[in-house]
This record gives sequence, structure tokens and C-alpha cells, in this order.
Amino acid sequence: MEQRHLGRSGLRVSRLALGTMTWGGDTDADNAAAQLTAFVEAGGTLVDTADVYSDGESERLLGELLDDVVPRDNVVLATKAVARRHGGPFGGGASRGALLAALEGSLVRLDTDHVDLWHLHAWDDSVPLEETLCAVDAAVRSGKVRYAGISNYSGWQTATAATRQSCVAGAAPLVSTQVEYSLLERGVEREVVPAAEHHGIGILPWAPLGRGVLTGKYRTSTPPDSRGARTAFAPYVDHHRTERAARIVQALMTAADGLAKSPLAVALAWVRDRPGVVAPVVGARDAAQLRGSLSSEDLVLPTAIRAALDDVSKLDIGYPERRRG
Repeated sequence: MEQRHLGRSGLRVSRLALGTMTWGGDTDADNAAAQLTAFVEAGGTLVDTADVYSDGESERLLGELLDDVVPRDNVVLATKAVARRHGGPFGGGASRGALLAALEGSLVRLDTDHVDLWHLHAWDDSVPLEETLCAVDAAVRSGKVRYAGISNYSGWQTATAATRQSCVAGAAPLVSTQVEYSLLERGVEREVVPAAEHHGIGILPWAPLGRGVLTGKYRTSTPPDSRGARTAFAPYVDHHRTERAARIVQALMTAADGLAKSPLAVALAWVRDRPGVVAPVVGARDAAQLRGSLSSEDLVLPTAIRAALDDVSKLDIGYPERRRG
């Protein structure tokens, strides 16, 4: 698998990342081990988790698999903090105390002395940004975090945080941002993508398959074994089950048929090669489904097909962004 630099940093990661949001919950240990093995064997390196995934069990399971299933040194280990873990004073949020407590908990569950990439999972209006970023700097200086990033930040939040880090001597630069980005969700192109590119921040798209809708499996019905059939996840999937999405999925299916590839592979190849993108984060029900995502590695979309997909999914950027450049 091709390796790419994460933003302007020296860190190189695979151009597809393995997401583990369901590990320790819907995904059991055997299934997780099979996915991790398949991913690393394909040349994948970037594995993404968070302290709140499956109430911490995702980190715990991943920690058990590292070294046992694949060498820890073969993986770029990424996790997140900020989301609420429990009701205590340090159980969530972006205060110094909460962040450093979250990091210590993650290291215990992951059974490691450091994480390679630590993301702030969300912006916290209740905490001064200076305090949040000072905690990030302290974590990096301690050696417990090697690189830092953000997640779900708006354009102005991204630019504000990145500017602070670039202006303060000894501050840890932000090297990545995780945002929802796909053929169905291109809103980040208005402000987040330009901000990230300007500040040398690599983009890691989550839900690159439009929460499963871009696979085509929801075109006519809801498969009983899918997330969309489950009460807890139905609203998450239904967010992208719109008339606009139906037109995009139809165009995607046509492109996939012409290329003799799966819609999944075409959708991943489209977002993977967008400006500023480093590695889409993909999750899977099992190793077989993950291999479908890995099949996108050798796909380069022809110019005409990329242009057609761009056109059917385009946004009205609007003023003043349309005047950029």
C-alpha cells in the first residue's frame, strides 16, 4: 500500500486507515484479529481508535492484539480524547486535567507507553483553547504522544488552533484532522479543506463511504444485517438517504460497472485522491468486507469518471469562498 506523509510532518502512514469503532462491541476479538492481520499484510499501517469507542473496549482489544497478532512497531497507533467517558470532573472535555487523564487511561488500555497520533475528538467551547493546546504540548513533551491532531473542527477552529501552534515556540504542530468527507458529504470543502491545506494539516476522512450508503446496499431496501436496520444506527445511516444521495449513488454504480469495480472501491478512490486527503478511515464488519476496501488500492479513477462524480456531487460553495484563488 502506498505510504503518504501526514501533512507537513515526517510521519508516513498508509493511504488507507483501519477504523476500530465497533471493536470490543459488535466486532469480537477473533474478527478484530482477522481484520488487523489482513490490513497489515496489505501494507496498512494507520490504525484509528478512541477512548470512547465501545466504552473503552476498542482500545483494550487493540492493545491485546498488538504484538500478539502484529508487531506494535508495524502500526501507527492513533487514538482520541475529549468525548465524555464518565460523569466525574475529569471524565471528558478538553481541560488540561481531563485530557491528561484520558491519555493515561488510553495508554493503560492500549498496553503501550505512547501513542503515535493523538487527536482532540471535538472542539470544547467551555475550555480556553490555550489550555487545551498547552495540554497537548505537555503530552508531546512527555513522550507519551508523538504527533497531535484534531477531529471534527470547523474551518475557523482548525485555522485558529493551527495558528496558535505555529506561533508559540516549542508547541507541537497539528499534523492531521479527522472530518466526515465523502461523495455525499463535501461540506468540508468550503472551509476545512482550504484551512488544512494552508496550515499543512493532513485530512483523514471518516465515513468515506457515506455511512455505508455509497456501497449501494441501501438503494432499494435496508439489509437486515446492516447498521441501517438497527435502531441505534438507523438515524446515522438515514442522514444520507436522500434524493441527492440517490442520484450520486446511481452515478457511482454506473461508474463502477464501467470500471468492473465495486461502488465501494470507486467511492474510496474518489475521496482518497482529493486535495489534502492522506488516508480515509474505513471500518468493516469482518475481514472479507475489509478486503473489499483494500481492493481500492490499485484503482486510479480515469479523468472523465472523476469529473462526472465531481459534477453529480458538487456543492454551491457560495460567497466569499468561490472567490478563493
